[in-house]
Amino acid sequence: MVALVRTVAYLGLEARSVEVQCQVASGLPRFSIVGLPDKAVSESRERVQAALAAMGLALPPKRITINLSPADLPKDGSHYDLPIALALLAAMGVTDAEQLTDWIAVGELSLDGRVVASPGVLIAALHASEAELGLICPAEQGSEAKWASGVPVLAPRDLTGLLGHLKGSQVLPDPVRGDVVELPPASDLKQVKGQETAKRALEIAAAGGHNLLMVGPPGSGKSLLASCLPGILPELTPSEALEVSMVQSVAGTLEAGRISRARPFRAPHHSASMAALTGGGLKVRPGEVSLAHLGVLFLDELPEFQRPVLDSLRQPLETGRVDVARANAHVTFPARVQLIAAMNPCRCGHAGEPGHVCARGPRCASEYQARLSGPLLDRIDLHVEVGAVSAMDLSLPPPAEGSAEVAARVAAARTVGTSRGVRSNAELEGERLERYAAPDEAGKGLLMQAAEKLRLSARGYTRMLRVARTVADLAGAEQVGRVHIAEALSYRQFVGVR
Repeated sequence: MVALVRTVAYLGLEARSVEVQCQVASGLPRFSIVGLPDKAVSESRERVQAALAAMGLALPPKRITINLSPADLPKDGSHYDLPIALALLAAMGVTDAEQLTDWIAVGELSLDGRVVASPGVLIAALHASEAELGLICPAEQGSEAKWASGVPVLAPRDLTGLLGHLKGSQVLPDPVRGDVVELPPASDLKQVKGQETAKRALEIAAAGGHNLLMVGPPGSGKSLLASCLPGILPELTPSEALEVSMVQSVAGTLEAGRISRARPFRAPHHSASMAALTGGGLKVRPGEVSLAHLGVLFLDELPEFQRPVLDSLRQPLETGRVDVARANAHVTFPARVQLIAAMNPCRCGHAGEPGHVCARGPRCASEYQARLSGPLLDRIDLHVEVGAVSAMDLSLPPPAEGSAEVAARVAAARTVGTSRGVRSNAELEGERLERYAAPDEAGKGLLMQAAEKLRLSARGYTRMLRVARTVADLAGAEQVGRVHIAEALSYRQFVGVR
């Protein structure tokens, strides 16, 4: 007899159907798993055997073969434990195999028979919804699975409870959909003394989803400004929140099925590796740039990151996705992020400050800034200088305008931007860019002069037009004019001390 249980294999945010086939046949006692299993799947034999022993069941002294079909698709992860155990129980006649035909099962087993959490349950639930099947998953992730509408969910705490439900001796409670998490408190712009130019650039970046680079000495407030950004960004829409949660689910960071409407804010340390930033590893997992999808990736001390690590961000910043290619897998993760970066003008941090003389002279700044490649800087729309803060600045009263007022203007500008069929002006391209960002005659003349003088690349030209469109939206202007082009150009040139 061959028993069959459905499960899934994860390739990025995509779930592929997998059949777990179990045959118990005459022959020398053996328990084997075939179908390209990795180490974690091969070790399922020991976990399944121990879990059945905890229920008082012993494996029959026969030849047990588990086949994971399709056999040419690599299988990795501990979520195969539960479907393997169910297929084995069906083949042994402990439960009815027909009862399992309409279900997809995912979950790891502990040695005492408990069903414990495993990454990717939300992805599996959405796949089950498309296939019009139910989902069996760990109890602590039932609330996560319920976010996929219309999917019947069984969320047992252990194998005994699941078997009791299948036999009708007990009924598992229906899981409740997880909570929508309240927005976490963010820093307020009222905490920032002075820095009006930097705050204006931050507002433009928030309104249009543009990348921003802040250059200034230590203690000038660059990190504080970046921490204020979540407080002025609009909430995620329900569909965007689901997108973000799918990434968190496959990464194993989605807590108790709770979905947040706050935009992700990720700030990796400058010692992060390329795999940590863009994704990868032996078991391919999303990196920081994907965990920040539809949110903010903040890179402090930008030149301190390794040059290859920074250059690996070029493709995600341009295309909004990460393609991780390995010999045994090719996985794509979403990475539509807003890059906010901060750096000192030089290694000592005070180049260009009045009264400061560096022992190494101009070389200190030029060598430090040379760690950043031109193509990476070309992908950053706004470059702004953040000046040093004096004791007199700190003694001033808080500014009258804070994050609430700025957030209202950002929300109004974003509403205008989304009416163009894009999430933000940073995504305008092709026909939409020509239609909505074309400047008037005066603006076009200034634009042509600047493009020639500054030697703007085609990418730089396009990004500058997007920024000008955002400036016009904040001003409530129908068409991009000369004044909007002029302000966009003022943020285009790298402001570091050369």
